[in-house]
Amino acid sequence: MSVDRVLLDQLYRARLVELRERAESAGLPKNGSVEVVRARLIRTQVMGDYDLSWDGIQAMSHQELGETLKIFGIKSSGSHKERRQRLWLHLNHDSRRLTVENLAEMEREKLHSLCRKLELQLTGTRTVLMGRVAGVLASQGRGWGQIKRSLRRNGLPDVKGDSPVAVHSPVVEQDIDDDDVIVIEVPDEPVDFLAPVPAHLLEDATDMLSKSEGKGDSSALQILAGMIGDIERMIGTILNSHGGRWSAPEEDLFLRISARRGWPIDDEVVQTRLLLVAARLAEAKGARDVVFQQVGATPVSAPRTSVADSDAISRIRAKMTEAEQLITGLR
Repeated sequence: MSVDRVLLDQLYRARLVELRERAESAGLPKNGSVEVVRARLIRTQVMGDYDLSWDGIQAMSHQELGETLKIFGIKSSGSHKERRQRLWLHLNHDSRRLTVENLAEMEREKLHSLCRKLELQLTGTRTVLMGRVAGVLASQGRGWGQIKRSLRRNGLPDVKGDSPVAVHSPVVEQDIDDDDVIVIEVPDEPVDFLAPVPAHLLEDATDMLSKSEGKGDSSALQILAGMIGDIERMIGTILNSHGGRWSAPEEDLFLRISARRGWPIDDEVVQTRLLLVAARLAEAKGARDVVFQQVGATPVSAPRTSVADSDAISRIRAKMTEAEQLITGLR
């Protein structure tokens, strides 16, 4: 691909005020963050001869996608599909607004549209669609949404000053700073967080959730206990999109989605019990960094033991004793 490297260098180095002035003089919208305006200018002024619509991106070869991503100054590695997804995201969305957390506020139609543009399956409930989009955003990480830091600081190394001469040559990928490297933790054995937990664990979770402590929370807890399947699937979706983590941010997201669905979690006692059950299910699914944060309490570094925990342990021990007795009687 041949591009005006002098102009590209200027756009890499420019600050928001300069970029907005350029956009205004070119008759382009100047709203948005610095990266949104920069991507808009590169698209129209540097890559104006190329079709960067969704259909145009789909028609690009693997090599063309890599070169285009380099021109926009973002991560260029990955599979053919990952490159298409990254380029479309960079051209059409603000990475500060399209986040995993913000997906919880989106309507199903919007999620369905995102799945179609990201080449994902279109069937399933709103939660399933959200999980698919969240998976893409998590896997893309910081690979889109802002140019590499080295380009912001130094621009293109072979472009001197503000020379008016346009040099047409392929864009060469720049060396990046250590801060720009995205480190992804990959477990030794992949964990399927969407896989259902064993039935006996769901039964224990239901018992733990439904037991009332006589504080007027019985009705809400009974309703939530009847929705244990939905709770378990939501936990799996959040784990899948957050790299298997279950800590305070994941608990907050879990409560926000629950409230948005109209679940009866207004009472603080109900929220605390629900988070306790969620932490246990997350741990059963193989989550890491499992921390139970009691609502309204100070931060804790490890799960707390409650009356419900003791009851669950007692039931498990009783079942084990009963099983041992049955085995002994058969001998």
